[in-house]
Amino acid sequence: MRTTVATLMGAVLLAGGLAACSSEAPPSSPAAKPVAETEVAAPAASGDQPKGITYDVARIPVGAKLSTGSSVENGQTTVELKVSGLLPDTKYGSHVHTKPCGAKPADSGPHYQNAKDPVSPSVDPQFANAQNEIWLDFTTDAQGAATGRATVRWEFREGEANSVVVHAAHTSTEHGKAGTAGDRLACLTAAF
Repeated sequence: MRTTVATLMGAVLLAGGLAACSSEAPPSSPAAKPVAETEVAAPAASGDQPKGITYDVARIPVGAKLSTGSSVENGQTTVELKVSGLLPDTKYGSHVHTKPCGAKPADSGPHYQNAKDPVSPSVDPQFANAQNEIWLDFTTDAQGAATGRATVRWEFREGEANSVVVHAAHTSTEHGKAGTAGDRLACLTAAF
């Protein structure tokens, strides 16, 4: 069953409010335009993959909902992620990644970076930071719903940002671990 963005947004608001976001957009930010939304499923054994995939059904159950949108105004990009059906009162990390979701968690590639780190994986805080990447960390409410939102002062390069990945923990800013957020729990294919 597909859920419209408006219905999902209403369900999140009715579920008890929104959780804190990793970085709040200024009040003048335009509304995020829908990019992708779906209920997550297990990876397909072969062939085309679902638009939303859970790799850890204990942390992100089959049927949990993920929805993302973005907007661009005056050279700034705002990205929003809405979730429901996850574990209650739980911290998750989330980032925009370079490739579409695949059968394996690593298939979505690295985090999208405005200025690309020449070293991979990127853990240098000069590159792995909330101003150079899209960090959408969130904490779910008592009903397992939340919204993560980030605004950066740049625009995506066309064709290079293709998914949102939900991780097991909030994103680290610690030197040598910058940008890391634990295991990849779920992925939503979304071409920004």
